[in-house]
Amino acid sequence: MRLKNKIIEILEKNRDCSISGQELADKLSVSRTAVWKTIQSLEKDGYIIDASTNKGYKLNENSDIISYEGIKIFLSEKYKKFTVQIYKILDSTNTYAKKIIIDGAKHGTIIIANEQKAGRGRFGRTFFSPADTGIYLSIILKPQKKISDTSLITIAAAVAVCDTIKKTTCSEPKIKWVNDIFLNGKKICGILTEAVSDFESGIVESAVTGIGINIKTAEERFPEDLKRTASSLFPENISRNQIIAELINNFFELYENLSDKNLIERYKEYSLVLGKEITYFKDDKTQTGTAVDINENGNLIIKDKNKKTSVLESGEVTLNSKKD
Repeated sequence: MRLKNKIIEILEKNRDCSISGQELADKLSVSRTAVWKTIQSLEKDGYIIDASTNKGYKLNENSDIISYEGIKIFLSEKYKKFTVQIYKILDSTNTYAKKIIIDGAKHGTIIIANEQKAGRGRFGRTFFSPADTGIYLSIILKPQKKISDTSLITIAAAVAVCDTIKKTTCSEPKIKWVNDIFLNGKKICGILTEAVSDFESGIVESAVTGIGINIKTAEERFPEDLKRTASSLFPENISRNQIIAELINNFFELYENLSDKNLIERYKEYSLVLGKEITYFKDDKTQTGTAVDINENGNLIIKDKNKKTSVLESGEVTLNSKKD
């Protein structure tokens, strides 16, 4: 491990206190000059480091650089085996993940970007992904399951995001079926799962689950068409590294137990649409009805004005209210 990475790890582990240059030098068996030069290099990289003659060095509370050293502190031990790749900028973490699957990327490989130039959402939409203000990551999975069984991956991801937000910020997020996370009536997160399958066997060999969370994107930074519907989490006293680690922990705990019936029950507890009138597209036409349930496969059960029940397996719904 490079000296820079070692110092980042120590500073991340000790965010609540200062560490003297001499202590760092002793811990790492280097000179104080080497420590000082490395601190300067980290500041050029964007780290905000408070330095005091009497106390030493300490990460400023506003320093929020994504790093593996900062993430692994909060990772469950069994998930530290996974490969985490972090980039300043990518076109799309999902696109990059699918590319490296061809090169043999393993199950559990996690791709994280500080910025996306062409973040992707469902139905060919873009996901606004400015630098330094969000979490944009993709997880490579090797399900080896039938295509029909992998729909629950997105369900697990949505529950994991909500669990993470609730634990780290005490907020009350909601899931707009099937893959959008809302807070206070506005979207703060989108999820996109893409599968690579063997059509002859019907088995999904690889899947990529992409998750984008607006952490601290100011309203004025959103494009005009998003300002009314999008918002950010704005957590206090918590880094993106910790949120990422909690998300990874929560997602894999759920992913490893996709067949657990409790997963759907937990998904329904977070639902924004159940019991509400919605508009949706099915059978080549726009329809309205009431969302009454979510079945074991994650499909939405809808009852129309004639009390006729139908099942929506995919697509998009809109709440028939001001907060959609």
